[in-house]
Amino acid sequence: MGELEDAVMTRVWKWNRPVTVREVLEDLQQERSIAYTTVMTVLDNLHQKGWVRREAEGRAYRYEAVSTRAAYAAALMNDAWAQSDNPAAALVAFFGMMSEEQRHALRDAVRMVQGPETVEPTTAGSPGSTGSAGENPGSATEADGR
Repeated sequence: MGELEDAVMTRVWKWNRPVTVREVLEDLQQERSIAYTTVMTVLDNLHQKGWVRREAEGRAYRYEAVSTRAAYAAALMNDAWAQSDNPAAALVAFFGMMSEEQRHALRDAVRMVQGPETVEPTTAGSPGSTGSAGENPGSATEADGR
């Protein structure tokens, strides 16, 4: 998605309710000069792409997000990765750009996707807690070896 589409979607997510072109326009005009027809076209494009649904209200539409901002971010990352001629190198470069906090979030996400067999050893001692596995990925392996 382009910068303007992202700016429009940001408003739709922020308000978390069906919005009109006029509402989005007025908010965007606080930052930049933009025409009603431009915002209307962007929302129509987002509707065609499946990012927003719309319902007629009189002669206008109200638009609402179809999915979360997290799903949108995931789709953007997937699209960028799919365009690479060397996906492994792209991932290495991407991981290299991450902060320590982002790398911890990535480790947690991988554990969640891998399923309960990866998570159980770290939570067996204290229900509901993730233990120190987020800080020390080797701890789950050591617990499995006993």
